[in-house]
Amino acid sequence: MASGAGKSAAFIFLLINVLLYFIVIVIAAWSINHAIEKTHETASVLTVPARIFPIFFPLGNMATGFLVIFSLIAGLVGLVTSLLGMNNVMQWDTPNLHTAAASSLATWTLTLLAMGLACKEIDIGWVDSNLRALETLLIILSGTQLFATAAIHLGVEDVVARDNRAYGGRV
Repeated sequence: MASGAGKSAAFIFLLINVLLYFIVIVIAAWSINHAIEKTHETASVLTVPARIFPIFFPLGNMATGFLVIFSLIAGLVGLVTSLLGMNNVMQWDTPNLHTAAASSLATWTLTLLAMGLACKEIDIGWVDSNLRALETLLIILSGTQLFATAAIHLGVEDVVARDNRAYGGRV
């Protein structure tokens, strides 16, 4: 892969991920805020095991709490690593690309965890339209994060091969 093509592909995917992770953060934060505001009035009639959890999600189903918490974590980590990854990709040297590759892989695993919870929530049943948007974004993000991770890893291979040719294998 030519270094210009890999650099621009990785940068574009990371830019898309920044926007999508920001939207995920907004929706998940709204959902947590809504749940905290409605917890007192809805959880007061529940039995003891359900009342122990400090945040009761009045929207969605029983998987909603896990989905929202993990999507907020994945969104925050994804936003930060995508922003830092854009900086690392702009440098386009071996240490920065290795850093971007490792953080991109960690973010992808967190996004896959949140996507799995979104799939479980879809499987269980009825959810609110805001949660459907969150589920859809997480499924899309798992794909775009995979492509960004692949582009960065291909860039690492390209830069390492270029360095090996330039230094005669003494890198």
